Amino acid sequence: MCNGLFSSESVSEGHPDKLADRISDRILDAFLEKDPNARVACETMLADQCVIVAGEFKTRRLEDFEAVKAEADALVRQVLRDTGYKSAETGIDPDACEIQIRFNGQSADINQGVDRSDGVLGAGDQGLMFGYACDETPELMPAPIAFAHRLVRQQALVRKSGLLPWLEPDAKSQVTFRYEGGRPVEIDAVVLSTQHAVEIDIDTLQALVREHIINPVIPSSLRSPGYRELINPTGRFVTGGPKGDTGLTGRKIIVDTYGGAAPHGGGAFSGKDPSKVDRSATYMARFLAKQVVARGWASRCLIQLAYAIGVAEPVSFLVDAASTGRNNEIATTLRQEYDLTPAGIIRQLDLLRPIYFETAAYGHFGRDDLALPWETVI
Repeated sequence: MCNGLFSSESVSEGHPDKLADRISDRILDAFLEKDPNARVACETMLADQCVIVAGEFKTRRLEDFEAVKAEADALVRQVLRDTGYKSAETGIDPDACEIQIRFNGQSADINQGVDRSDGVLGAGDQGLMFGYACDETPELMPAPIAFAHRLVRQQALVRKSGLLPWLEPDAKSQVTFRYEGGRPVEIDAVVLSTQHAVEIDIDTLQALVREHIINPVIPSSLRSPGYRELINPTGRFVTGGPKGDTGLTGRKIIVDTYGGAAPHGGGAFSGKDPSKVDRSATYMARFLAKQVVARGWASRCLIQLAYAIGVAEPVSFLVDAASTGRNNEIATTLRQEYDLTPAGIIRQLDLLRPIYFETAAYGHFGRDDLALPWETVI
């Protein structure tokens, strides 16, 4: 990271794009509960009082496919309900909204490259994936995205506890750090916008959000002399969720990863089973980068992997270990230690399980509230 100001944002589980991610991953988990080897590519769109869930799927038993399809409507409504939406006027009505389910079979052309005739699991698509770790925070994440996630998680915690009963599910945060000598030294600005009930006035909202959301997360010792807080800077934010903005799966990939502090590959995660290297190889790249930093080999590390559809071995593997001069040495060691084929990644990280719904909000990396295998240090 260079010197100067750097910002990252996060969004709450009630943000329409995150709702779409969560629905897609809830459907994925439902398939994996019935068939750990299911092939899933699930997309969700929410617009006002309509939810469309579509995609391509393959299970070993037809009855498993039909069972998930039959329960998909109820699964979607439960996600909306659990997120905290209650009415069409302020977001979406989980009981009365229209839900369209459009499930198709996986293309045979794609499947022949993944479940190959020789028994080898090929990559589910071509693409490039990045993983990153740094020693800026205990969770080995860049500080701006780590604090941005903490803010929206605190908003959800306060909302669900009933402490601030006028809070609604949709929210966004942004944190700006000042870097000196490549290190985060202080927070220059915090932005938090939260949906709220109509009866709360803006002055009361700003005071209570500051007291119960921002102050518990942003230490006074990290605040710069010119520190600024922008709380609901546009004022009223009553209409939120799909009523206020269309939501789409895969539209918050920078929130999902490193907040812009590291490159992102071409693909999103949510709704994709582990045969899709967009997801599994990105998890593996994070796992590898985290090993490098945790072992003290570098203060930060960027990993890139690239794959061709139907081919098991990566077509490229890059390690950038923070100007240590050990890139090739570390890359050789990691290649000797870990199998980077899709099957090897799935086996190493134990990915054929319904563990994905909880990753679809507040980031896929640096989570201390979930036992995620790609976050372990060996």
